[in-house]
Amino acid sequence: MDKKPEIILLGAGGHCRSCIDVVESEGRFTVAGIVDRIDGGDSSPVLGYPILGTDADLPELRKQYAFALVTVGQIRTSAVRRRLFNQLKELGYELPAITSPHAYVSGHAQVGAGSIIMHHALVNAGASVGENCIINSKALIEHDVKVGADCHVSTGAIINGGVEIGVGTFLGSNAVSVQEILIPAGSFIRAGHLELRKS
Repeated sequence: MDKKPEIILLGAGGHCRSCIDVVESEGRFTVAGIVDRIDGGDSSPVLGYPILGTDADLPELRKQYAFALVTVGQIRTSAVRRRLFNQLKELGYELPAITSPHAYVSGHAQVGAGSIIMHHALVNAGASVGENCIINSKALIEHDVKVGADCHVSTGAIINGGVEIGVGTFLGSNAVSVQEILIPAGSFIRAGHLELRKS
């Protein structure tokens, strides 16, 4: 049997643990370990996977590992995820899109590099998800939605057809949008909020 390629994960918090579960379930990669800003903090393994070093070690780690995924979460701002994603690209890492086998992504949809589609999310026909996005558990991305890069669509959010979500936007858990609106770049939509503005 061919050995699975190894992937390193950047960020050791709660979102990382959820990502580990998705990576393991998808089965394309073996998690080699975690890169985190240790800075004297906790360097214990995450779900059994070792801490391999800090951001400063990424150039050296590239000699051993070709694949990486940003597993830092995103709420108020996408700045940290965006910085790490760009750093990985500059160092020549491959940034695969990861999709849970318990999610559904239409064959007529597109998912950008470094994005993760988590358990029971649904990405419908004609939708596109940009690079470095989180489509979290049970989120619905309906037909023809365009999700810009560096966005987080949280658990249970519903994005109805034809919506365009600007770069770096956060949509909280159970947020709901009406169809065919434009959500500007960098927006923060709180949990449970109904987005009703027309484009």
